[in-house]
Amino acid sequence: MIVKGLTVGLLQENCYIFGCSRTRKAVIIDPGDNARAILRLIEQQALRVEKIINTHAHFDHVLAVPAVRAATGAPFLLHRAELPILHDLPNRVRLWLDMDVDPVDDPDDFLEHGQIIQVGDEELEVRFTPGHSPGHVVFVHHAGRQVFAGDTLFQGSIGRFDLPGADGPTLLHSIREQLLTLPDDYAVYPGHGPATTIGQERVYNPYVGEQASLP
Repeated sequence: MIVKGLTVGLLQENCYIFGCSRTRKAVIIDPGDNARAILRLIEQQALRVEKIINTHAHFDHVLAVPAVRAATGAPFLLHRAELPILHDLPNRVRLWLDMDVDPVDDPDDFLEHGQIIQVGDEELEVRFTPGHSPGHVVFVHHAGRQVFAGDTLFQGSIGRFDLPGADGPTLLHSIREQLLTLPDDYAVYPGHGPATTIGQERVYNPYVGEQASLP
């Protein structure tokens, strides 16, 4: 198993490269910006990218998708419910960053809850976790006891739910049903900030932990 992370873009988004050490096959999770750095890391690790898989389509998670897709030939996968978010990307970037960017083309295929993504000898389970965005998913690697959580669960926090297509109660339900049902020792690799564990957040997270005040 190979897990490499790099923080990219103005919003300091965490992009992850997940690969199989025997076959050197890999997927890129959430290439949010700085395609050159992502591709350099792929080359350094001598990996062959088979898929680009995204937890969701907010611009800080997808801006490097076109360049990475062009360079690797790898298909881009996203949940179908994220298409409105993806299509609104140029407008969101204009509002947030006062920049003009080209649209990102539609995915080559769609992710589904319960789907297993094969990466060489390794497997990632797709879990549907809407709330931060309507089609958000997370990727669970049971063999390595880790979850790539996107913008659902952070160290001491949760994803924003004041954005278009977001919903707070739905996000809380997703975290409790799809993440906190995992064992305590599972590492959580979030879309922003440092890694944490399910056990840490189950106890101390102020939104979904044991002492949380939210219903």
